[in-house]
Amino acid sequence: MEKSVEQTSRVLLSLTPSEVAALKEGINFLRNKADGKNYILYKDKDTLHACKNMCKHQGGLFIKDIEDLTDKCVRCTKHNWKLDVSTMKYVNPPDSFYQDELDIETGPDNGIVLIELHPPNPWDTEPRKSEDLAFGEVQVTYLTHACMDLKLGVKRMIFDPWLIGPAFARGWWLLHEPPSDWLERLCCADLIYISHMHSDHLSYPTLKKLAERRPDVPIYVGKTERPVFWYLDQSDVKLTNINIVPFGVWQQVDKNLRFMILMDGIHPEMDTCIIVEYKGHKILNTVDCTRPNGGKLPENADLMMSDFAGGASGFPMIFSGGKFTEEKKAQFIKNERKKLLNYKAQLITDLKPKLYCPFAGYFVEAHPSDSYIKETNLKNDPDELNTLIKKKSGEVSTWTPKPGATLDLARMLRDPTDGLGIVDPPEGTKLFKESWDFKPYTHAFGVAVDDEIFLYPSWVKEYYVWAGFKGYNLVIRVIETDDDFNPLPGGYNYLVDFWDLSFPTERPNRDNPYEEIKARVSVMRHVVKQGLLWDDLYIGFQTRLQRDPDIYHHQFWNHFQIKLPLTPPDWKSFLARCKKNLN
Repeated sequence: MEKSVEQTSRVLLSLTPSEVAALKEGINFLRNKADGKNYILYKDKDTLHACKNMCKHQGGLFIKDIEDLTDKCVRCTKHNWKLDVSTMKYVNPPDSFYQDELDIETGPDNGIVLIELHPPNPWDTEPRKSEDLAFGEVQVTYLTHACMDLKLGVKRMIFDPWLIGPAFARGWWLLHEPPSDWLERLCCADLIYISHMHSDHLSYPTLKKLAERRPDVPIYVGKTERPVFWYLDQSDVKLTNINIVPFGVWQQVDKNLRFMILMDGIHPEMDTCIIVEYKGHKILNTVDCTRPNGGKLPENADLMMSDFAGGASGFPMIFSGGKFTEEKKAQFIKNERKKLLNYKAQLITDLKPKLYCPFAGYFVEAHPSDSYIKETNLKNDPDELNTLIKKKSGEVSTWTPKPGATLDLARMLRDPTDGLGIVDPPEGTKLFKESWDFKPYTHAFGVAVDDEIFLYPSWVKEYYVWAGFKGYNLVIRVIETDDDFNPLPGGYNYLVDFWDLSFPTERPNRDNPYEEIKARVSVMRHVVKQGLLWDDLYIGFQTRLQRDPDIYHHQFWNHFQIKLPLTPPDWKSFLARCKKNLN
């Protein structure tokens, strides 16, 4: 029988009767002097609403929104997201998230207290005491980017194998040179965890190599709303042992080893993280989660690893016009990277792992056509983060990994300073890639350019009707371009009005938000032909965008980045109809 864990609650802030009486109508910013935590309380006559002063998107601090005359909205200092505190609904981007609301109860002498309910932590079911580890019993070897090879007693587990080829179409390339035996390592794995469907974690070129040698390798993914392997049937990767597991449930591997997959609090439909436990010792891998498990994670893990670098977005590098000057972009990126460092350092300080490893950020925009992005999209340095962690919490040991380097958990737990817990690659080992094999991958994307479907202009309607997004006041213009984003002679240049899913020849006269999307023809047509998600275009830096007004349309981008149909358009039927009409 599993041990049940009861829900608990925690008082976050107490207000005396006089402090309650001093609350003004509208928004009140509050601070707990004891721990420095910030809160927002909204008062409307006799009604009170409260939340943490922490943006649900990426943990930014809210301030007063000077553009709001109702005294209901606050603005996040990180990305200018706006929250209506009277409803706990984000109004920018519209129709996106709700903020988690705190409970308010009567306190001593008719004061009030802000309370956060804590559901039971799933990892506390059937708790296990930590057992002594022998040297060499638990070893963690870094391969590349987010790929780790874990030796856990007699079992081997691998995280997120991206080891060859690009990610996000041809936008991302590996920064590090993987160890030469990477394929043998994958073939020897007892289980592989793939956190989510982004191609720097779910790498079909890598998995194709693996499937040719060992198609039955056990692969585990979380039960996300959009299946991680939704594209498997369309690919030529023949994997036969994919296991989809529920969130928050221990998966027993052997008597000493178990793991639990958790969802992201911001993107539960696609992102996951994992806790691996061996003989009571926890390894926490939050991967790319924006707010892993809604911010509730195990403290004092033996080893924690997470992303750190930033730059995994097209914003603001691919935007132009209006405020998007080069100076503004550079300042934004500088500020954003600094905020990310502080956020990660504070997270590690709060969770207090014994060891911390920054990973999942070692990529480079290596293709010659993306030199502007490479120069602009600056990323955090892992050593800078580790230094900041040391300043905040000297008790946490840190490890900046090198490809092929191995961390021995038992030795590090005994004495992280003796130099014996980490074995670096042999001297002279090539750590950073100096060249990339672009041609096979760029050729694969280019094949779609001359596909027969694009001879018929009606493919535009066929594609967007298939996509299924409508009833939203937005007009886009898509312009096919060459690699330098110059309009392609003879390429398509079309409008889509998502209000009624029509395809006008001119922008409608009604008041409508507008976005112009210049897209590299080879990647755009590849995405269209295969029915792929637009992350390949946006995160892969394959577009240049202008928008009027400068508003982020969450519903539109969320649909094309996450919610497109699971099967591609029926182009065979489309061609048959086109040819029949010609006859």
